[in-house]
Amino acid sequence: MTDFRDTLRGIVAMLLCCLFFLVNDTIVKAVADDLPIGEILFIRSLIATVVVIVVVWRMGLLPSVLPQTSRFVLMRSICEGFATVVYLSGLVHLPIANASAISQGAPLAITAAGAFVLGEIVGWRRWMSVAVGFCGILIIVRPGPDGFNSWALLPLASVGLVTIRELSTRFIAPATNSAVVTLVTQVMVTVACGLLSATEVWLPMTAMQFGLIVVAGLSCIFGVQFSIDAMRHGDISLVAQFRYSTIPFAILLGWIIWGDVPDLLTLVGIAVVVGSGIYIFYRERVRHQNLVTRSEPGV
Repeated sequence: MTDFRDTLRGIVAMLLCCLFFLVNDTIVKAVADDLPIGEILFIRSLIATVVVIVVVWRMGLLPSVLPQTSRFVLMRSICEGFATVVYLSGLVHLPIANASAISQGAPLAITAAGAFVLGEIVGWRRWMSVAVGFCGILIIVRPGPDGFNSWALLPLASVGLVTIRELSTRFIAPATNSAVVTLVTQVMVTVACGLLSATEVWLPMTAMQFGLIVVAGLSCIFGVQFSIDAMRHGDISLVAQFRYSTIPFAILLGWIIWGDVPDLLTLVGIAVVVGSGIYIFYRERVRHQNLVTRSEPGV
């Protein structure tokens, strides 16, 4: 059994990961009221890239960046870059709780992709959870003439890109240093944001706006580091469930800053998505425990 303190460390890291990413999302959404989204994302990503380069340089890993940049590292990084652009572009036009809830469809999509692409065994209970979870996303998006917001398609598209990103990660060689992957990813995110910003007319920013963008960039870095730490400590199936802490945080911030209060249907959709994701993690934990039991001598 995993040590309780190790699992607790993983849970705390996951909570901090969600908090830092939400701080980034909130700042980007708030500053985008006055500045083009591409300009914000490019400057934020450029700041984060410089910080990561310094860290990798201090670790003595700069000479190994190119040799360790495989096609799977590149594929992961490209998907991350465009996922960032499409998700945050949609976020500035949606309530933050809605966008966050739609993005939580990623674990559901990854489960389905694991079965089709990687040949992983997915039982009928988990397939049912995936189907129910996507129904929850449809409740939030509401693809009809009354409640549909076309901007919701962007966070939905980011779920697909994140799924490809995670599949690519599975094929990265174990010897590849995670700091190298982080650097290549950050460079690709900056390139994708730069392409978006090139289509916009840049506006002058105040010192306050620039300071907020710096905080957003640093929050992104901390979020990535805590996400890695969370997945390396404790019972992963338990720790991963705490990714859904983003939802109550997002609802609270949306209400405090923008006065957004999710309607009943949206809350139902959020509950369905979260419940389905938690059940999938539960079934994964049960499956893992069964495999361990069968592999024990004398069983």
